[in-house]
Amino acid sequence: MMYTVMPHSYSSVYGPVHSWRYGRSLGIDPIGAISTCPFDCVYCQLGEIEHKQRDRQLFIPTLQILDDLHNAAPWDVDVITISGSGEPTLALNLGEIIGITKALTDKPIGVLTNGCLLGNSDVREELSMADQVAVKVDAVSPDQFRRINRPMPGIELNHLLRSLQAFRQHYSGHLAIQTMVLSAWKLSDQETYIDLMKELAPDEIQLNTPTRPRPLTHQLDARGNHSLDDRPYPVRHLQITHAELLQAFRDRIVQATGILVRSPTSR
Repeated sequence: MMYTVMPHSYSSVYGPVHSWRYGRSLGIDPIGAISTCPFDCVYCQLGEIEHKQRDRQLFIPTLQILDDLHNAAPWDVDVITISGSGEPTLALNLGEIIGITKALTDKPIGVLTNGCLLGNSDVREELSMADQVAVKVDAVSPDQFRRINRPMPGIELNHLLRSLQAFRQHYSGHLAIQTMVLSAWKLSDQETYIDLMKELAPDEIQLNTPTRPRPLTHQLDARGNHSLDDRPYPVRHLQITHAELLQAFRDRIVQATGILVRSPTSR
């Protein structure tokens, strides 16, 4: 089984990252120095995705990740999050990574995913080992999906949503839906989204807006916290949804579903 050879200075463990969603989070990156994902989201904090891929492979050996975890101890964090330089479910050893991390700590283990591989039963089984899983849902129409997430050809929104529903039925941990609101949604799109959330019944919804700038090229350092004043690379600032509009959308979701909704602008 092939894996990616990492530079000597590379560590698969990074942070802690300060997150409005999770507090202090220690990151595990199972993908490596070359950003790899089936999506190339217009707001991605990593910058332009360097390699688009939808097939799973072993990127970083589990033993290297275990060694990097030991080197990062002690872990004064609230959660350990598997994410990093792309889509973590592409890593064939995702289940092993979750298992070894659970054996080392009683901190909750989370995975951030775009959900594109949830149609794979092995992926669903491995994700079920995590204490919490956050799945990206940025669109409710195929056109919106193509414009925002820019998926590889052959990845369809309807299939992704059906696979997410299948995962929800199987998963007993804490499920969060992450939604990036790039501009004010039409009322019809909001209603479609609300109906979808009623069906999924996640434990929480995280409404976000792109407060962090997007690097023009891939930046490994962008796995962690961006500094607004000290960046050695050019970035593009994205349009931020006005706080009142995001709050109004949040209030509509809560009133219609009763689901906890969090956002960086919540009152």
